[in-house]
Amino acid sequence: MIQLSDATAAAIAERFKALGEPMRLRLLQALRTGECSVGDLARRVGGGQANVSKHLQVLQAQGYVDRRKEGTTSWYRITDPQVFTMCELVCGGLEEELDRKRKLLRRRR
Repeated sequence: MIQLSDATAAAIAERFKALGEPMRLRLLQALRTGECSVGDLARRVGGGQANVSKHLQVLQAQGYVDRRKEGTTSWYRITDPQVFTMCELVCGGLEEELDRKRKLLRRRR
């Protein structure tokens, strides 16, 4: 394992913390197909435009997405596609854990 400085550990924790909100995960998933406006994203994820904008700001601050302005419209796109690799790893781990629990439950019957 790599030795982490306190500053590096804090930066990594902040990056992970940005993914700790379900709305942000839904926004990333919606952006997976390509660039979207804030209004489109709000409709896709079922959130208010102001709330979606705040979540997008967090994702942008951590380098997951980027924004461009076109008139009064803000368009967001994924800038770190590795975020989907991380999500797939977590999902795989959750599936394995659920499988283990199912097997335990079957044994107890």
